[in-house]
Amino acid sequence: MTDPIFFDSWSGLFRVIVVGASAYVILIFMLRVSGKRTLSKMNAFDLVVTVALGSTLATVLLNDSVPLLEGVVALALLVYLQFAITWLSVRSGRFQTLVKSEPTLLVHDGRYLDDALRQQRVTRAEIDAALRASGKRDVGDIRSVVLETDGSITVVP
Repeated sequence: MTDPIFFDSWSGLFRVIVVGASAYVILIFMLRVSGKRTLSKMNAFDLVVTVALGSTLATVLLNDSVPLLEGVVALALLVYLQFAITWLSVRSGRFQTLVKSEPTLLVHDGRYLDDALRQQRVTRAEIDAALRASGKRDVGDIRSVVLETDGSITVVP
């Protein structure tokens, strides 16, 4: 017999509702306890942790061979590791350079820095869009444009 596509059993639906609600509440609690930094604007490292949290939550929800407690421990481990790494990076500049990238100057004194644009895979069109978003039109009037560690572009008039 084939696997059911639309419905398997009421107990399966009940498990998803109970485990999903429980895991969700526990995850929100853990994120609140771990501090604002866990939920802040993300750099690449934070994005990886967020995706891992989502993947773990989905596994706990949909894989009935993973008990709720094991899933909660996995979520807690990821949140703890995120907390520990950010704690270490605040206290150690050397550790911070391992985990986070540095901002990159893309425009300086109205001139595009083409090597930096190529290295960071940013186009002039993206810079121009950032200029428009900041209310500026001409790159010649700009002191600098910086690609921040979270991927956002900052325009300094």
